[in-house]
Amino acid sequence: MPAPQNLKNHTRFHPPFHFVNIPLLLLNLIFAIYITVHNWPAYRHTHLWNIVMAIVFLLMAGNARESAMKAQDRVIRLEERLRLHALLPEADRAHINELTVSQLIGLRFASDDELPELAHRALTKNMDKKAIKEAIVNWRADHHRI
Repeated sequence: MPAPQNLKNHTRFHPPFHFVNIPLLLLNLIFAIYITVHNWPAYRHTHLWNIVMAIVFLLMAGNARESAMKAQDRVIRLEERLRLHALLPEADRAHINELTVSQLIGLRFASDDELPELAHRALTKNMDKKAIKEAIVNWRADHHRI
């Protein structure tokens, strides 16, 4: 059984992306540069095109990852606003929209018991995501984020 999630171990790698796709795309770029250097000037246009395409593939992978992360952030923002609406006292509900996306992402790890007080502190002290995560006592694990 894995250790309970906390501030020190909550970051995750997505093995197919981080350990297969990106290394192979980087090797492809290095190989394209190597072939171009060692065969210059023969077929220079083709070799240069291979370098351009290797860069394009890397950029595509990065853009796909960034889009997935932004979509997850949007879902987290919605989920946490709904959770805050259910858990905050009436007086604090009016201020839910004042929390930044970064603060909402940090608050997602707070247990239901400590969320109202931590959300209030995040608003009044303008805490950033890292400070919010460090202030959490009872960590609520998120095993679905990639």
